[in-house]
Amino acid sequence: MKTAIWLYLFLFVAFFDLHAQYPMLTPFAVSLGAAPSFIGLVMGMYSLTHLPGNLIAGYGVDRFGSRFFIMASLSGAGLLLLFQSRVTDPWDLLYIRSISGFVLAFLSPACMSLLARLAKDHIQQGKLMAGNGLVHTIASVVSPAAGAWLAATIGFNRSFAILGWVLLMTGIGSVWFIREPANSSSAEKPDEAPVMPVTPALAHSHAHDRPPMPDTEEDGQAAPRKFPWSVFVLPVGMAFAQGILAFELPLRGTTSAEIMTTGLLFSVVSLGALATLGLLFLNRYLPYNRTVSGVLLLALAYYGLAAGWPVPLLLLLFVIGMSKGIIFPAMTSLMLQLSGPSRYGRTFSTLSIALSIGSFLGPVAAGASRQFFSPYFLSFLGLMTALIILFPRPIFRMNWTSPPRYSHTSSSR
Repeated sequence: MKTAIWLYLFLFVAFFDLHAQYPMLTPFAVSLGAAPSFIGLVMGMYSLTHLPGNLIAGYGVDRFGSRFFIMASLSGAGLLLLFQSRVTDPWDLLYIRSISGFVLAFLSPACMSLLARLAKDHIQQGKLMAGNGLVHTIASVVSPAAGAWLAATIGFNRSFAILGWVLLMTGIGSVWFIREPANSSSAEKPDEAPVMPVTPALAHSHAHDRPPMPDTEEDGQAAPRKFPWSVFVLPVGMAFAQGILAFELPLRGTTSAEIMTTGLLFSVVSLGALATLGLLFLNRYLPYNRTVSGVLLLALAYYGLAAGWPVPLLLLLFVIGMSKGIIFPAMTSLMLQLSGPSRYGRTFSTLSIALSIGSFLGPVAAGASRQFFSPYFLSFLGLMTALIILFPRPIFRMNWTSPPRYSHTSSSR
């Protein structure tokens, strides 16, 4: 698991750099003379240009592996941050952020696919995905405050330059420390989508405690089944709500003190996520159940923000973070449960596309509607729509066993 440790380290640096820009980007755009609607466009275009990159990454990662895409994405993003540090016009910022969105679109599918291929079973996959979320969250706890402090101390331009150099060096360093697993599924046939085989002995021993899997043939071999594409409405709704939050919080002010406050508010969200990501026992429960519970809690928190509940802002932001800490590991585990090893790259590519669509729609919708009503109402509606579409179906429980049963079965094979 040495590769996983190095990957977590590089991911920490990458996430630190990216999240440090959250409290900086909106005030920086305002200082260039950008209007709120244009700022929403800048943030949205960054996500929209993820789409072509995600499409390329899906098949590229499955065929060529993750290492090259991780290196190229990190290095390219660092170079673009160096260019961003010299921007003096809002339109130049829009162009650079649009290119950055395309370059960074390769990072998430490559990293998550590599982590999935390092695992031996779906329980370990869940733990590795939780570890990815934990690293992501630890970085995002300190990075918004650090970015706000940098901007208030040395200015926007120097801050972007420092972050760019760090990201560039991280990308170059990944060449020596990131290794593909020996059993990488990129060598498999791309059209295969195997699911966990169910042997006759396993089917007989557990026949009393779970229904037979309709996607399994009589001889014990896994039969092909259709992937439920409706599950990708969940990452769209999640990213939509997150994009609105990322747009709204920095608009609280542009002075040094207000920028620092914004950075601390983002850190509170990350602390909430850290609180639930540390509860590793949650990985023992069905991913679908964890996902639905977290989305319902998140929707209520956004409704509280929109309706102006007499609840402290810090508490609502902490609850939002707690919900995210439950949802993201569960959501990725659900994708792995429904997918197959040879399709990890394409599955996570589609996941990234869904996240990009939501991240594009969120800031744009917030910029267009904030003069009429609270954009947080849109976050609530988007999440509740995802819950309705994810109405319970048998396929969400297929191919899942509790850890003790699976470990016993694996050891006997």
